Amino acid sequence: MKHTLKITLILILFFLITQVVGLSIINSYIDHKTSVETGKSTFKSLPGGLERPQVEEETSYIPIFAAIIVGTLLILLIIKMKKVRLWKFWFFLSVLLCLTVALAAFFQSIYAFIAALLLSLLKVLRPNIYIHNLTEIFIYGGLAAIFVPIISFNSVIVLLLLISIYDMFAVWQSKHMVKLAKFQTNSRLFAGLLIPYSLPKKAKKTGKTKMVKVKANNAILGGGDIGFPLIFAGVVMKNLMLQEPMMTAFLKTLIIPLIVSFALLYLLVKAEKDKFYPAMPFLSIGCLAGYGVLTLIALL
Repeated sequence: MKHTLKITLILILFFLITQVVGLSIINSYIDHKTSVETGKSTFKSLPGGLERPQVEEETSYIPIFAAIIVGTLLILLIIKMKKVRLWKFWFFLSVLLCLTVALAAFFQSIYAFIAALLLSLLKVLRPNIYIHNLTEIFIYGGLAAIFVPIISFNSVIVLLLLISIYDMFAVWQSKHMVKLAKFQTNSRLFAGLLIPYSLPKKAKKTGKTKMVKVKANNAILGGGDIGFPLIFAGVVMKNLMLQEPMMTAFLKTLIIPLIVSFALLYLLVKAEKDKFYPAMPFLSIGCLAGYGVLTLIALL
């Protein structure tokens, strides 16, 4: 077992919460009335005049996958050049963008931006485990709200396949994904969930309280392992909402993250401690299994 049972269950719980919150954010961006009237999934505009990429839904996996490869190469270059400040700036802008989109699902755009700005600054300049995981819960919903509208079901299937193959190569062959994970963790700016085995302790000394730093292991789950299953579920949900009432479609779609959570649990239980594993192949199987269950339910 890769982590203790307690840490494993906490990580699974945070993953599931992130998926549910993400689907809620995606749902809030769907223009349900127009979608029903036109018979085509229609989404509301992003806040602040932001624009979604202009791509064909059926081939959107090509530019998305290409962007992932290019982004990875740029980060590796940043690591090689030891430009940590550049990484922090890039990380800050990415978090700010996704948080703004996510929070705009619940608040007016200006308030969403202000809250996102404050949280992004805290995340980068004053990182701590609470702010980190709180923002991670919302970030991927914002990311999915940008990409779900431009991806078809066939395209997201191909994207899962490509990402799974790439994940296996990056972890087992080139091992650059391991390098990326270690770099992000060391810089205290990790894209993904991070659950520490223990927290910094307070100790009293001569009447004063000081922080005692304790080196501890962390349970981590990369951002891609959270984002891609959410995007898959979001694409399924937007199609379901053309056939089912809004709440029914939303509740049925929750089957997917639930089954994906079991797939993640299986991986964490079977994995060995202190070894890195590509999670996407397991999560992709969970996504497809979840969709299979939805299909069976529809046939009953």
